Amino acid sequence: MSPPPPPLGRGRRRAAQSFDEALDDAELSVARGALVQGRWQSARSLLVQTGDDWDRRGHRVTVLAKESSCAAWTREWLLAEPDSIDAAVLLALARVRRALRGKEKPGRARDACRDAAALVPADPTPWLGLLMLERALGTDEDVVRTFEHVRARYADHHHAHHLVVARLAERRGDGGPDPLHEVYEFANWAAEQAPADSPLAILPVVAHAERYRVLAAAGHEPADPRASGHWVGRRARQVMKAAFDWWLEWEQEGHPRRLIDLNFLAHAKSCEGRGAEAAALFHRIGEHATPAPWSYPDRDPHQAFRTARDGALGTT
Repeated sequence: MSPPPPPLGRGRRRAAQSFDEALDDAELSVARGALVQGRWQSARSLLVQTGDDWDRRGHRVTVLAKESSCAAWTREWLLAEPDSIDAAVLLALARVRRALRGKEKPGRARDACRDAAALVPADPTPWLGLLMLERALGTDEDVVRTFEHVRARYADHHHAHHLVVARLAERRGDGGPDPLHEVYEFANWAAEQAPADSPLAILPVVAHAERYRVLAAAGHEPADPRASGHWVGRRARQVMKAAFDWWLEWEQEGHPRRLIDLNFLAHAKSCEGRGAEAAALFHRIGEHATPAPWSYPDRDPHQAFRTARDGALGTT
């Protein structure tokens, strides 16, 4: 039996208190709301419309898949359209989300991703789902192998690179600061091999934040990132400047995950003490804050974002 729709009052209260992974994708928000109520046809239309815009497809599928009732409603979709590739991909990622919450066996989620990948060989999205799972539960070899499957289908996949950076940053967490750590090398390589207008130019900033998360959790950096020298060293300043200059030149307004990059860059500029640059970024972000990196290492992300934004905009 399919789950009943959530009471409207409770759903609205929850939405008001949580970050919205849909970011500023209004069409995605509408389709997600319909899916929660059991109307999977909106998700179907959205994914058909998305086509092979792989970053946008990955973003939309992962957001839809997070809803707790997604797997149940997508199974109904498959009953109505057994040959739907989009439904198979969405169900696979819904199973990944359930496995990450401990609600499904990881093996079933892995099988679902591989089965979906076999149906649509050119689509990196099933491999993205598997990479999400391996980033949390797999070995380093599993992560590398799955990432290569994503890159073979779309070399500049934004979400996949973020997942690998987060995983790499956790290597040798107890070893203390290391300016030659492999996460920096990987992020720099990815940024350099990407096209000039690729948002992967921000990846070295993401790597810097992810490494701070690991070092602070291990006690090697202060729990308040603004009190950490991690953000003001020569190498860090070079990374932040290059990323900010790229944003000034390119500002990929159409990219579905650009607000994630802007949050990382605003966080870095706030920690660096570059208030004017941070203010420009906060204006672009608006109310679209993201949990990472404001929660690093274990902070209240809502409060951390508001404090940084108010400080940069002079509203405190």
